[in-house]
Amino acid sequence: MKAFFRDHFGLQLVEVKKLVGYDNENFLIKTSTTPYILKTYADEGLLPLLEAETRVLLHLTAQTNGKYPTPLSFKDGIYVKKVTFEGVEKMVRLLTYVEGTFMGELPVTEQGAASLGSFLATLNQQLLGWRHPVYEARDWEWNLESYTICKDRIAHIPQAKDQNLVRYFIQQYESCVLPKFRQLRKSTLHNDANEWNILMAGEQVCGLIDFGDMTYSHLINEVAIGAVYIAYRSEAPLEAILPFVASYHKLLPLTETELSVLYFTIALRLCLSVCNSAFAKKEQPDNAYVSVSEKKAWNLLYRWLEVSPQAAENKFRESCGFAPLPVRSIESKKTARNQILGKNLSLSYSSPIAFERSAFQYMYDSYGNTFLDAYNNIPHVGHAHPKVVAAGREQMGLLNTNTRYLYDSLEIYAAALLSKFPPSLNRIYFVNSGSEATDLALRMARWHTQSKRIVVMEHGYHGHTQMGVEVSDYKFNHPKGIGKQDHISKLTAVGESPEGIAAAAEQSIAALPEKPAAFIAETILGCAGQLPLPKGFLTRVYAQIRQRGGLCIADEVQTGFGRTGRHFWAFESQQVTPDFVILGKPMANGHPMGAVVTTAAIAESFGKGVEFFSSFGGNPVSCVIAKAVLDVIEEEALQEHAQTVGKHYKNLLASLQKYPNVGAVRGTGLFLGLVLEDEKGNPNTLLAQHLKNELRQKNILISTDGPYDNVLKTKPPLCFSRANAERVVHELERILQKQ
Repeated sequence: MKAFFRDHFGLQLVEVKKLVGYDNENFLIKTSTTPYILKTYADEGLLPLLEAETRVLLHLTAQTNGKYPTPLSFKDGIYVKKVTFEGVEKMVRLLTYVEGTFMGELPVTEQGAASLGSFLATLNQQLLGWRHPVYEARDWEWNLESYTICKDRIAHIPQAKDQNLVRYFIQQYESCVLPKFRQLRKSTLHNDANEWNILMAGEQVCGLIDFGDMTYSHLINEVAIGAVYIAYRSEAPLEAILPFVASYHKLLPLTETELSVLYFTIALRLCLSVCNSAFAKKEQPDNAYVSVSEKKAWNLLYRWLEVSPQAAENKFRESCGFAPLPVRSIESKKTARNQILGKNLSLSYSSPIAFERSAFQYMYDSYGNTFLDAYNNIPHVGHAHPKVVAAGREQMGLLNTNTRYLYDSLEIYAAALLSKFPPSLNRIYFVNSGSEATDLALRMARWHTQSKRIVVMEHGYHGHTQMGVEVSDYKFNHPKGIGKQDHISKLTAVGESPEGIAAAAEQSIAALPEKPAAFIAETILGCAGQLPLPKGFLTRVYAQIRQRGGLCIADEVQTGFGRTGRHFWAFESQQVTPDFVILGKPMANGHPMGAVVTTAAIAESFGKGVEFFSSFGGNPVSCVIAKAVLDVIEEEALQEHAQTVGKHYKNLLASLQKYPNVGAVRGTGLFLGLVLEDEKGNPNTLLAQHLKNELRQKNILISTDGPYDNVLKTKPPLCFSRANAERVVHELERILQKQ
């Protein structure tokens, strides 16, 4: 090797040390006085790229010597040559060695972040107007504009949950950044200012190496890439970025449009990082360097979800001297709402929230605040879940029509859904909501039995239609309600013992003045305060109802699709098979859809009556969205997740029973309730409301329910994590400690 350097470069070699590399071999070369870097490449096709890199490095070092590697030529004046090196023909070049400590070896400081901003701004100023056709034509996996390459690599990520996080941020980039492409400045970029390419002298950036990822792309991408490697090493990623952005802007002013896309561009760089790492691990399983930053990237990607895009944009704007984005006040929004809606359409919390967007278990308000959603069960697999969004978008561009035509999506979804039920439940009627499903199931039961009487549960709730209100004790028994109609009979789930409750119900059914058309109930009574029916209750009540000639309806609008954890449907926990199951809310992740699932015999009977038709029930868009929900539940193992996280959550809530005002913890899976009591064991409505509103001030969404509104109700999206549960209970305990 000594002869090689003497013959080709005229250097007297003293020491050689091999360095790690992503896709090439590098060596630290030392003479008696000076260190150098030798880079070797097996791919001869890289020659045009290496020649372009030589040109840009010569351009930069002519302006700022010592901060970037300087190419050194062979004796014949050529900078990159194909030569025999260690017995193998390779492309070889020699660069000066840039002194400094890698940023990755030092803690992140505000001064260091600001220094990096100034350094990159200076670099980009030097490159403005400098162009090379090789970089302008470069299309590969580390160019953010070529992100579609990485979309194909998502499948290499092992966990479906992680895959879908990447899909979400790519969708957001496509929605929020692509439309602004023509407004974004372009330049030649370094494109890889990571912590192992940035060199520090104390808290000041003194150099930058590895120009192999250079490209011609949007200027803001350089800022986004630098921001990533500051943010993912900080406990407060957004705050850590701000000095960097401010110092960059001071030397090379950013536009408001560029700042508006920075949040999403940072996320896209992280997505490229984890996709390329997953792909490289498949291609180079023995190369540890290819995944050196993977864990940090995943950590930041999940934490970036907790950052409101609007908060990020406003912070970026503030750091650059721009005014915050204009936003209407809550009061003006309330006034406008009250002018167009009825007053009995209530708002949650004493201090209402105006939301703009959401992602998985987080919601973002109009003012840049991020809320942890421990309440909304309608976005079952998570707010804005990318697979659900993509399914709806694609189908809306293909076909959406009424249900009098044949289309495959209905058949495909119906088969997938029915596979989750006992064999006897093999007919589906699609509607637009759980309320409609209630209405239809009751109509079918009455037709089949030729009876009008309905047996309901105390505190039950089954929808907002006229018939839904008639069978919902929660509504008709309200002081402003319509009262119990003569054809309604009511059972209770409250008593001294499960045996006594079931026996009382059987006696009530036996005493009915006529045969019932149907008995309708949730397995866990949500509006009763997440109150589970006693063990064995449905077995005995279903038998008694059927003995009297009636049918049994299971309301799975809130508890279905794996929410309760151990079972896909809550009625399974009672070892019963209903005659009808009504579905809604989470069925299509918030897209308006409901269904009645029943038996062939009942469907045949109903088919002899007047035609049933729903213009939109089971339309193509609804069916593909609902199918995507089923797919996500299976791919991300969300039923199992609900069971394990729900058990942890329930145990955490039970730990609060050491406080005198905390009573029973009810429910199962991610459908839980916490009872609040006073010192005499009576319902403590005031405390429940106080806790709900205090949690809202801590940016946690939770609700209350029950006859006395004294039960904290939590039924979050199924992607809710153990850490999320711990945060909710931690904040609850802090509030309780002050009581």
